[in-house]
Amino acid sequence: MLENSEVGNAYWCVVSGSELWTVDNMLPFGTADDWSLPEDQAVKIADYDGHPVFWLNEADLDQRLPMSSLRTLLNVSESLFLAASKAVQYGHMTQTQRFCAQCGGRNYFHHHELAMQCHECRTIHYPRIFPCIIVAVRRDNQILLAQHARHQGGMYTVIAGFVEAGETLEQTVAREVFEETGIQVKNIRYFGSQPWAFPSSMMVAFLADYASGTIQIDEHEISHANWFSPQDIPEIAPKGTIARALIEQTLADIHSVSV
Repeated sequence: MLENSEVGNAYWCVVSGSELWTVDNMLPFGTADDWSLPEDQAVKIADYDGHPVFWLNEADLDQRLPMSSLRTLLNVSESLFLAASKAVQYGHMTQTQRFCAQCGGRNYFHHHELAMQCHECRTIHYPRIFPCIIVAVRRDNQILLAQHARHQGGMYTVIAGFVEAGETLEQTVAREVFEETGIQVKNIRYFGSQPWAFPSSMMVAFLADYASGTIQIDEHEISHANWFSPQDIPEIAPKGTIARALIEQTLADIHSVSV
């Protein structure tokens, strides 16, 4: 929470669920007075381009604001997108961790720790982060792409799934690819990561090579999957997502050995 001092221009993350208030597909920028926001309730979560980034929950405001999906900000710089993701995850924490999992007491927001703390037993509860894998599988000059049942429209992307208890990330990669498509993989290698605040995942990305098997989809998760050559790529995940980065890297790898 801010002290009673003027902070000047800042970026404002007003969140509700996995949505934020955006203006022209951008986080509002200016003073608290410019946007009629309660500066004394704002929590600084980052700095961007020499200015602070503040988080507020829409539920704590007197006004209701037009909200947009976090995906609206995929085209902004990565550091600003990550700051917005952090705000969404903190907002999710305050809404879903209101009671202590240790004793059942009421939690309150601990401003120094940016976490929830129990009034009764004093246990501190940090934001819950759910690890997921996401993997691009290559077979010679083709990439494995799938339409997920939960996606609307014709978009294809790579395979992803949650890590289970007792699994390594590499084991999760192999299991998810096999469960969803019937394909066995090898040469699993780390690519990168991306916080994915829908509502609080951490996507850990891998590249892998085809080992064996034919495509047999899990219809509960996948509506269609196939091998695609670079010249036949369908509509794919948008720029700014680690899924798109995986696809582009795989296509670049295919191109590098075909020239």
